[in-house]
Amino acid sequence: MAVVKTIDLVGVSSESWRHAAKEALAEAAKTLRGIESMDVLETSCSIEDNEISEYLAHVRIKFRIER
Repeated sequence: MAVVKTIDLVGVSSESWRHAAKEALAEAAKTLRGIESMDVLETSCSIEDNEISEYLAHVRIKFRIER
């Protein structure tokens, strides 16, 4: 029997939403083993002086629990 756990993270990037999602995955991979998939739940951005200053990607990472 397998159990899959999820965590939600928000990646931040000055480049793009794709890069923000990749940053979230890279950070999770530092401490989690068995990552199987990732859903992008939402994207948003921060604005400064009428320009996008940061891209944010809210992601849900799924990984298998090891016994």
